[in-house]
Amino acid sequence: MIGLDSILDGVSTAGICGHVKPDGDAYGSCMGLYLFLKTYYPHIRARVYLEDNYPESFRFVSCSEEIIHDYPKEEAHDVFFALDCSDLMRLGQSLGYFQAAKKQVVIDHHISNSGFGMINEIQPDASSTSELIALLIGQDRITKQIAEPLYMGIVHDSGVFRYSCTSSRTMAVAGILMDTGIDFPKICDETFFLKSHHQNQILGKALMDSVLMMDGRLIYSVVRQSDLEFYHLGTKDLDGIVQQLRVTRGVEVALFLYEISPNEYKVSMRSNGHVDVARIGLHFSGGGHVRAAGCNMEGSLSDVIDSLVSQVEKQLPQAEGRRKETC
Repeated sequence: MIGLDSILDGVSTAGICGHVKPDGDAYGSCMGLYLFLKTYYPHIRARVYLEDNYPESFRFVSCSEEIIHDYPKEEAHDVFFALDCSDLMRLGQSLGYFQAAKKQVVIDHHISNSGFGMINEIQPDASSTSELIALLIGQDRITKQIAEPLYMGIVHDSGVFRYSCTSSRTMAVAGILMDTGIDFPKICDETFFLKSHHQNQILGKALMDSVLMMDGRLIYSVVRQSDLEFYHLGTKDLDGIVQQLRVTRGVEVALFLYEISPNEYKVSMRSNGHVDVARIGLHFSGGGHVRAAGCNMEGSLSDVIDSLVSQVEKQLPQAEGRRKETC
């Protein structure tokens, strides 16, 4: 693995960013690295840049109030870390900072990441970027404050250790983080499981409106902007829906779409093993992992669904494609 200490040698300014629409792993890995720098490299002026559209529950992490959301113009950083970003476009407004930095470091676990930094640590077999940050920091230097966001990141990207990306190394790293004294049940409950009544209602609607296709091996559901407005929710409140669709008995692929604007949809895909959804994501200029990927698509809803189904059928050609609505 790359050495953080060698990268930080002679550095005076450091920038850190996660991907657009930061999830638990993007937030957790960024804050874990930031807290490490504040603790062990106090002479480095470090900055974290994240879009301000993550769940309020993440803000329990120490120094969350120091995250920069407005992307001010400033001098180039000596080093800039892009965490949990599969490609340059996922950096969003941080792209200029990354390109202007003297050292560009990419730490990620997405299989679609080709390595766009000067220094790259990409491990597709890792559960999360937070797992990689914990390993790079090292057990002896992980404090309770550093452990909290890293544990949250691992929990979110591993589905609380249920997804296939969870390895024995993941569990060992989680154990190290737990041994610092973090309140790990609370982190799981309040940042992953806990939902508002309206969030549960939109989940229920998505399940009720879901459609089975391909002899029950593909399931999809759609949430429109009007649904979000009715329940007074934002897109960040839709986490977990695609995973609930995935655990439908007999399903190989789950697709969840939500409307961004008229005829534009964000697509989340999950696989139970026989379909590489990362390949489908890349086909539509998205990306992700073999069993979890996403993309944005434009067109009528029927055209978008047909395009996605045709890509699934290429990997499950024996399916007849017969559609039947759920009860």
